[in-house]
Amino acid sequence: MSKDPNSSKYMISATITANGVVDRSDVVGAIFGQTEGLLGDELDLRDLQKSGRMGRIEVDIKSSKGKSKGDITISSSMDQVETSVFAAALETVERVGPCKATLKVTSLEDTRAGKHDQIVERARELLVNIVSESRSTGGDITDSVRQLVQTEEIILFGGKLPAGPNVEQSDAIILVEGRADVLTMLRHGIKNCISVEGTNIPAEIVDLSKARTVTAFVDGDRGGEMILRELFQVAEIDFVARAPTNTEVEHLTHKQVMKCLRDKSTADVFQDKHKWARADGKKKRSRRGGRKSQAKKQTDDVAKASDKASASESADVPESPTEEAAQSEATEAAPEADSSRPAEADALLEHLDALKGSKNARLLAKDKVSIELPITKLQEQLQKKGNNGVNALVMDGIITQRLVDLVPDAGISTVVAEKKGPLPRKPIAIELYTRKDLS
Repeated sequence: MSKDPNSSKYMISATITANGVVDRSDVVGAIFGQTEGLLGDELDLRDLQKSGRMGRIEVDIKSSKGKSKGDITISSSMDQVETSVFAAALETVERVGPCKATLKVTSLEDTRAGKHDQIVERARELLVNIVSESRSTGGDITDSVRQLVQTEEIILFGGKLPAGPNVEQSDAIILVEGRADVLTMLRHGIKNCISVEGTNIPAEIVDLSKARTVTAFVDGDRGGEMILRELFQVAEIDFVARAPTNTEVEHLTHKQVMKCLRDKSTADVFQDKHKWARADGKKKRSRRGGRKSQAKKQTDDVAKASDKASASESADVPESPTEEAAQSEATEAAPEADSSRPAEADALLEHLDALKGSKNARLLAKDKVSIELPITKLQEQLQKKGNNGVNALVMDGIITQRLVDLVPDAGISTVVAEKKGPLPRKPIAIELYTRKDLS
């Protein structure tokens, strides 16, 4: 491990211990990922390195008996206060890849003694960088404002998982690894993404995968493989998209993100190609079957819609491309409506009007509301035994094949929604109506 104090004022020295076998790149990635946004834009590690105020992260690590230990050195050209704050922030690193880790700063050394000439030369280099950066910032104001508005839309799903604002309403979601990946997707206009936050997949993600069309979009490294393996074991994944080899999602450009989403494969095809992705050596089949081909087309439309949105010169925040593509395809692919208008059409329309914009569903027993609940909890309710006389379902959403497969066991013979999606298997003895059919 080399140390070059000539271009720095201070040298940060630290030790790291990990409960697992990790490499130098794993440690560097952990430092970048877990300090991002922690100290604000002024002390962002990437920006500091670009401007020459922070040197390379030098790591010398060795593994033995399933544990890894090593030394870390980072040179700094910031002042004493900024360097001390950044050094303290390094100790917040708690994981390296999927492994728990402990990072401890051992010393902060002043390397300036007797090196006045080197300091003058370094100051000249920093000044040149600052002048160069200030010349290029003016042309990026519009893009910076647009990206700032988009990234401020990040929410905490279930109170703890970073996600885009459309995750709760969208029928299709994209799983990414961490908060930085969610920010990247928001910058590119994709608002239906949610972070799994490591290899210990939260119960909220497992529940979402049972009710939504899910695309797993992970890094092209070993950490991405480990997260995919666990997702295949505990959740229902429809599609898989990966960043290029040894590349993280958070570092992808807009064009690269869209290409990865367009080139995704179904979970079954991915497991056929990669034996490591199979749970216990066997392929894990999705229980949503016929919905996959349609959902793949929806995500392809997402990429096309987002490409068009990014080319616009308007500073307005784009609507969710996933939601627009899903609704557009549902409208185009919907089968022709039944020309016969049911006798209870007026009553059903009243319920549909009452639900408009709520994303809720009502279970009716003889035209009276038996239960009203969010659409996200509808599947769980339909799978319960005993229907308490319920014979109709009215919902502020889209009729999907998954829904049609569930309602017969709940004793429901009539389903009313705003729109119909593509139905590869036509229902038997079930009446399906949209607002257009009842009007």
